[in-house]
Amino acid sequence: MKVFKKIVDVQNELFSLRKDNKTIGLVPTMGALHEGHASLVKRSVEENDITIVSVFLNPTQFNDKGDLERYPRTLEADCKLLEQCGANYVFAPSADEIYPQPDTRQFNFPPQSTVMEGAKRPGHFNGVCQVVSRLFYITRPNRAYFGEKDWQQIAVIKRLVEYLGLQKDIEIVECPIVRDKDGLAKSSRNTLLTNDERAIAPNIYRALKESIEFSQSHSIKETHDKVIADINAISGLEVEYFAIVDGNTLLDVTDWNESTNIVGCITVYCGKTPIRLIDHIKYRG
Repeated sequence: MKVFKKIVDVQNELFSLRKDNKTIGLVPTMGALHEGHASLVKRSVEENDITIVSVFLNPTQFNDKGDLERYPRTLEADCKLLEQCGANYVFAPSADEIYPQPDTRQFNFPPQSTVMEGAKRPGHFNGVCQVVSRLFYITRPNRAYFGEKDWQQIAVIKRLVEYLGLQKDIEIVECPIVRDKDGLAKSSRNTLLTNDERAIAPNIYRALKESIEFSQSHSIKETHDKVIADINAISGLEVEYFAIVDGNTLLDVTDWNESTNIVGCITVYCGKTPIRLIDHIKYRG
């Protein structure tokens, strides 16, 4: 496995492979990799001749500098994991390499980019689109792999691909959430939780999972309110938002018959710092 820091080196390497008609899979990450990332990489290895994983902590998608500073950085451990998963290349550039000049491009894809995370974290998805578009142009992959834990991010990236006119060139591959045995969704932020915080965090998924059966005989509002009440009843957990939405448009639904694809998306603050955790559950579809 080769590790590249420079764009020109990555492009030269991939150019020769592309000439030989090798298919390329890209797995964009911000590092601090775990089993969830590993599942994306393994799937790319299965489906492509070449797999390249970007490890880049993108500053433009953090609207909270404290959050950026706290984000774990573990490149050496990340590379060991990626090599075990069968990745061929790692692209681990500096911020100056990705952004030699300030990126002033603006990406706005309502409603997908403006609700939920878009509303709570102004500029976040613009930063996501800036870096993902750069990675697409640098690596020119046949497929790009994203985890469903970031449900909204996938919806935004699909809009980005359409906007860039890359629908015929890049397939966006959605991969299921990987969870710990107690149900907590794998996340790089989980490493920031204390033992006590880690012990209460699984209550997020527990409340979501229990709400599926509840939803069969109750309204969307009743289901929404129950999830929030159940989680907020746990000391140390506080719901920032919980939205029950159409899985494609991400707009709120008010009746279970409004869509065949209904998803509940949640963000919860855990602990004293606090650590911001996201998850989702599929109600219909």
